[in-house]
Amino acid sequence: MLEVTALPLAELRERSSEKWREYPADVLPLFVAETDFPLAPAISDALHRAVEAGDTGYIASRTPLPSAYAEFAERRFGWHVDPARMRSTADVSMGIVEILRRVTQPGERVVVTPPVYPPFYDLVAEAGAEAERVPLRDTGSAWELDLDGIRAAFVDGATAMLLCNPHNPTGTVHGRDSLAALAEIADEFGATVISDEIHAPLAQPGAGFTPFLDAGEAAERVGYAVVSASKAFNLAGLKCALMVTASDATTAVVRGLPIEVEWRTGQFGLIASVAAFSEESDAWLDGLLRTLDANRVLLEDLLAARLPSARYRIPDAGYLAWIDLSGLGWGDNPARRILKDAKVALHYGPAFGAEGAGYVRLNFGTSPEIITEAVERIASLVHR
Repeated sequence: MLEVTALPLAELRERSSEKWREYPADVLPLFVAETDFPLAPAISDALHRAVEAGDTGYIASRTPLPSAYAEFAERRFGWHVDPARMRSTADVSMGIVEILRRVTQPGERVVVTPPVYPPFYDLVAEAGAEAERVPLRDTGSAWELDLDGIRAAFVDGATAMLLCNPHNPTGTVHGRDSLAALAEIADEFGATVISDEIHAPLAQPGAGFTPFLDAGEAAERVGYAVVSASKAFNLAGLKCALMVTASDATTAVVRGLPIEVEWRTGQFGLIASVAAFSEESDAWLDGLLRTLDANRVLLEDLLAARLPSARYRIPDAGYLAWIDLSGLGWGDNPARRILKDAKVALHYGPAFGAEGAGYVRLNFGTSPEIITEAVERIASLVHR
């Protein structure tokens, strides 16, 4: 089995990405969703070949990316998707905005499910719509979609929904039955569901990830998915995502987008994504999932030992931990004190919505040593 391990801290600090340039060198950066692992070999090889060949022009009008993703989805999710029903763009956020602009009118309301990826609010506004908050339900042991609340929003006139599947920041993999019910509700009211599935390749084995468009005929009618290799394979800076559809009507919407939307796809992003979705990268991805599985359990053990008042549920997918630190009495935004006094940068909980008061989001897509050091630093504040 291939082992995927994080690079040494000294090497990571040579990187010039946001994660390693936002804060001084004495800060452990666990805030933004970038990982600390080397690239999958197939990706490195493909990019090196492109550089050596000077293959740095515009993307072609026909590329192998849709077929590569279709084969990946079949292998990893058991989902049969038609490559002819896909179109690329620069990133998932851009795909969401461009679809929203076509399926909503200015001022219409779009359901979001906080606590949720903060840019969702901005993307809805960029498309000219307004966000309608329907928070996830906390069952005491898990988070789930509030289907009754979503129905009420559609009854009240909301026309679309932004679904996060798997969910960021909780790492929740929404069940097939829940997604099918959501699709039926949206279909009943003629609403659209746009599913951000950027974290899908990072669903742990046994989590039961279901692509929204594979949740039944209603989902095919009402849904769009926007997917990317960027989170699993750490390719965000290369700019490539796919808008995926499953019906003639939704495919027509995506095909009707201006060609400039597709031309924004990065050539290196496309080359890297084809390599990421290839069967050649499966062993690397499996190794990464094993590493993240160990890290998510390590974090649980460290918090139990050093910060027992913290509340943390092991996520089903991804490398982001949603941690309730309200029991420490550090206010609605404990990440501020943690950054100032412990020199650990975490994502601010309130940025994900009012439901994030007292929470932090921690990126455990790194080494066990960095995770351990971060928790030790935070725990040291309890006794100051």
